[in-house]
Amino acid sequence: MKPASIHRLDTEPVGKAFVRYLVPSTVGMLLMAINIVADGIMVGNRLGPVALAGVGIAAPVYTLFVAMSLWLGIGGATRFSALMGAKREGEARIVFSHAMAAIFAVTLIIGLVAFPFRTELAYMLGANAETFPYVSDYLYLMLLFGFIFTMENALSIMVRNDGSPNLAMVSLITTSLLNISLNYLFLFVLDFGVKGAAAATLLAAFVGMLVLCTHFFKQDNRLRFVRFKPNRKLLLLILVIGFPSFLAEIGMSVFTISHNNVFERLKGTEGVAAFAILNYVHSVMLLAFLGMGSAIQPLVSYYSGAKDQAKIKKTLQLAIGTAFVAGLLFFIFGQFFAASIVSVFGDFPGAVVELATSGIRLFFIAYLFMGTNFVMMTYYQSTGEIRMATWITAAREIIVLLILLSILPLVFGVTGAWLAIPLSELMVLLTIVYYQMKQKNKSQFTVDKSPQHK
Repeated sequence: MKPASIHRLDTEPVGKAFVRYLVPSTVGMLLMAINIVADGIMVGNRLGPVALAGVGIAAPVYTLFVAMSLWLGIGGATRFSALMGAKREGEARIVFSHAMAAIFAVTLIIGLVAFPFRTELAYMLGANAETFPYVSDYLYLMLLFGFIFTMENALSIMVRNDGSPNLAMVSLITTSLLNISLNYLFLFVLDFGVKGAAAATLLAAFVGMLVLCTHFFKQDNRLRFVRFKPNRKLLLLILVIGFPSFLAEIGMSVFTISHNNVFERLKGTEGVAAFAILNYVHSVMLLAFLGMGSAIQPLVSYYSGAKDQAKIKKTLQLAIGTAFVAGLLFFIFGQFFAASIVSVFGDFPGAVVELATSGIRLFFIAYLFMGTNFVMMTYYQSTGEIRMATWITAAREIIVLLILLSILPLVFGVTGAWLAIPLSELMVLLTIVYYQMKQKNKSQFTVDKSPQHK
């Protein structure tokens, strides 16, 4: 029988392997972003800016489910790939089974526990009298059936780590096309309102999961559910490895909630609507960078298990170069086409358009630094430097962001609110550069002190 495709990494040139994972990962994530933007465009055009703001306010719950799937999914997949690189296939299957069982149980329980308190949750997230009905409608279905989305997302990560990035991409293409079609049907034909948008997302994710399940019928499939006894030590290891990914998504929730509250205070519902437009666009860019991180995670994890430092270094260089070029292109695009981007989401009042247009031009400065931060976080996570990976995720959208967001708007008003993320990303990047220089100096010092250099 032909060896599993993931074993191609033992002999395949790094550049070829990087492209083989980069293209489907990035395309898949961009299609996922199109999903999110399609929701925004259709809700904005069909139901108006208040409904769009309501969905934006409810978005952190969606993000929480994504965070849980990434926490256990990336944690499990990273360990799975490292074990495959070390040729410990039986242990890798136990890791896969542990991770998927934990994701199903945890996200189902979270949704069911939170469901009776969805009214309180809506107001806690930033809803007001205008936006509450839309926030409540979105939460209703997302809390009950969000586990479907988490299972689909986690399985996609695992399939990609088992050497099938193309199948993961096909699944995301299917999910995207179906989501757009169902959104049109539920919103414009059947007039289901915001609940229709949530239902479209969940139904599309379910079909995407069915597509991913075809991986289990492939000859070279290494993902197999096996009987296992719950292992606290293994589960803790998965949680530790995956924690930076979880924190990154939680950071996105903190980012959304904190900005919603700031813009509500500064400009009312118009400010929240303007930020909702920016947030939809930001989701596209964010998922593009996440796609780049997703491309190197299976590679670096596998090379780490195989103890091949040369291939890890080459992969990192390729990823940073790609992320920087992408960020530069995003920045330029935002400067020249900000008004066109805003107009796609609907015909909004002049104040909303002006706020969102200026916001895009300022906020897009962040993309000059964000891609490198994402790549470095994934690198540290995949090589076991969990503390540094955690610092990057905790700082860029929680610690440093909240400090800046509490100071800058007081001094610069709305402009300060838009600039909080660009400055946060820059400051975190500087800490990474400092850390890398320290590591390089420490390594050089060790070499200089070794016996053969005396």
